[in-house]
Amino acid sequence: MMETAEFHNELSEGPDGGLAWWATASDGVRVRCGGWLAENPKGTVLLFDGRSEYIEKYGRNAHDFVSNGYNLLSIDWRGQGLADRLTDDERAGHVCKFSDYQRDVEAMMAQAEEAGFAGPYYLVGHSMGGIIAFRSLVEGLSVNAVAFSSPMWGIIVPVVFRPFANLIATVAVAIGKGREYVLTGSSDNYVDTHEFNGNELTNDPAMYEYLQKQVRSVPQFALGSPTMNWLLHAYKEIDFVQSAQAPNTPCLTYLGSDEQIVNPRKVRMRAQNWPGAKLVEIPGGRHEMLMDRPELRTQIANDICAFFDEHQAA
Repeated sequence: MMETAEFHNELSEGPDGGLAWWATASDGVRVRCGGWLAENPKGTVLLFDGRSEYIEKYGRNAHDFVSNGYNLLSIDWRGQGLADRLTDDERAGHVCKFSDYQRDVEAMMAQAEEAGFAGPYYLVGHSMGGIIAFRSLVEGLSVNAVAFSSPMWGIIVPVVFRPFANLIATVAVAIGKGREYVLTGSSDNYVDTHEFNGNELTNDPAMYEYLQKQVRSVPQFALGSPTMNWLLHAYKEIDFVQSAQAPNTPCLTYLGSDEQIVNPRKVRMRAQNWPGAKLVEIPGGRHEMLMDRPELRTQIANDICAFFDEHQAA
């Protein structure tokens, strides 16, 4: 039986019809799944969110998807949000291996229809969710179409560490330091400790304030830097994304011109080697275009839904 989970719909500013439940992955890790239901839905959009994110962060976006006739279903990945944390330091962004996230996907999908989130299914992958989504598609997750926002098909590291980042992570894990923060990392949560001016995420000060309010109202939402083990396995998963054959899934990808977190060159490379895929580059867009000014995020959501409408019969 499904177990109802804690859900902060008022804090999310999401539409009516929001709910969440606990799901247990095949290795015993408990994750939180949830979202918002539309009336007479065309199907369900699976939102694979990014590192350090949580379901409620997308409450404002949910209005756009629901108004377009789609349920929106998301997840707190293992190690973040209200899901089970994997280290004694609950602020450390840790995973044993990236394929473990596929266990979370399987746990969510096993109960999605029972919770009211029936197919046909469509997929949106943001940042780290974009690399998880790629693996899911390759392994057979059945969706009619996929859209990516700033997918983590490559990462940017500080220039001083760039030539050695992979080696440093490899050595750190080998000597038992895999659960420690990456170099220069800490338990600080980005939006909680950085002011709006100069931030890498959004051009919208009201949205930034909304995100700060959420992590300060529910401290369990807050996550710090990733661990060495996360970084090592992120590099391995990026290698897989760049070398694998593209899934046979209609694809739409968004990339901002002011992206500073994922590697734009790697995103372009993967998109250009995906037959039939469309890459849309947004002038002035930062990492979180679904968290940008209302006119931009609504336009992107509407365009994604129109793209999904085109593939209703897939």
